[in-house]
Amino acid sequence: MKKIALVCILFFLGTLSAYAAGMYLNVTNNTGYAAYHLYVSDVGSDEWGEDVLDVDVLEDGETIRVNINGYSNPKFDVQLEDEEGDTYTLRNINVKKYDLVFTLDNVD
Repeated sequence: MKKIALVCILFFLGTLSAYAAGMYLNVTNNTGYAAYHLYVSDVGSDEWGEDVLDVDVLEDGETIRVNINGYSNPKFDVQLEDEEGDTYTLRNINVKKYDLVFTLDNVD
């Protein structure tokens, strides 16, 4: 019985890890400015996670794919920071369903 429970737990953890490891963001910068930072957090969190931008600069008009790890829920708050330090925030975005497009309408 203990072996069955252990196998079930290991299977669940493996499935959860595979799910979390397989998420990514398709991010388009249409702000009119170059972006230098991209932060991701759980929906409603008071703190932003680490910078996940895989390139040094995301130029205006460019789109990139950013892999994200360590999350099980595909819904995020995402913040882009431009060359002048202005931030653009999209909240409660399901990255499994939607790509992210930042515009001046998203400026904080």
